[in-house]
Amino acid sequence: MGLVGFGSGGMIFHAPYIDAAQGVELAGIVTRDPARRQLAAQLYPGVPVFASMAEMVASTALDAVTLTTPPQTRRDLVLQALGLGLHVVADKPFAPDAQTARELEAAAQGARRQLAVFHNRRWDSDIRGLLAVRDSGELGSIRRFHSRFDLDQPGSMEAGPSGGLLRDLGSHLVDQALWLFGPVSQVHARLDWSGTAAEPVDAGFVLNLQHASGVDSHLSASKLNRLNERELRLYGAAGSYRARSTDVQAAAASQGLRPRDKRQAWGFEPPSGWGTLSTAAGRQSMAAVQGDYTLYYEQFARAVRQGEPLPVSAAEAVAVLEVLDAARRSDALGAVVHMESALP
Repeated sequence: MGLVGFGSGGMIFHAPYIDAAQGVELAGIVTRDPARRQLAAQLYPGVPVFASMAEMVASTALDAVTLTTPPQTRRDLVLQALGLGLHVVADKPFAPDAQTARELEAAAQGARRQLAVFHNRRWDSDIRGLLAVRDSGELGSIRRFHSRFDLDQPGSMEAGPSGGLLRDLGSHLVDQALWLFGPVSQVHARLDWSGTAAEPVDAGFVLNLQHASGVDSHLSASKLNRLNERELRLYGAAGSYRARSTDVQAAAASQGLRPRDKRQAWGFEPPSGWGTLSTAAGRQSMAAVQGDYTLYYEQFARAVRQGEPLPVSAAEAVAVLEVLDAARRSDALGAVVHMESALP
């Protein structure tokens, strides 16, 4: 597997997990930046570093490639990779809108290649813990899901048509909600706009989603309000579950730790991030469930090699972008947007 892009995304969220995944070999890295080229060679000695995807393909036997370059480059690179006969993992958002996403999905089908999207946060410790509580049945019928992801990173906002927090963190939060509770029938959104009149950027959002299943999801995030907090809440007929967690895998990888060196202990929230289950029987602290993005790449390898389901298919990512498109329309109109295709 080749990796195109070695910025913070490639270095922290992709390379360590490709390197750790069973059945996957990190066979090449593409970056033009001299400092990044040197860093890639230091971190992954023996893995060749190239200036372009075409150069890597010409020099290395590849089955697949991960694309983690800036969002505005993804469409062209996905089409280039498919044209070179490669299976593709595209970072999120893998397209600027649902229409472009459907074009890329059709291109992958036409090329008879697998196209997966890196919605890796299905494999976070906190959401895996919430999933376990949901599946235990202890909360009874689920009514509401709340997810908040605030970052104190005002300098990291990307303006322009492919930027903004809705497409960035919003992609993850919407994907988690759809994965947990199914298609959305209604969307209401408020976006916090910043930047200049010539180049505005959404730096925060509140999304209210009504799922066809009857569950309501309330999703929010910000990068401008000087908060670093993640919180998940789940309300059911028999009680509630709450977890205030950290970005434990990203923090470990940023410190130079690697899942291949401590796979069994990787990706667990510390006790301060454990969730609390509250029911008529009382309050119970729930031990962390392991999160591990390596599992994404191992499942992708099985999909390519054995025809198993992709970890996150292009069709699932299209559904996410349909909700994000509806959220933008909702904010512009100040109204609820109905998702007719999601109605049962």
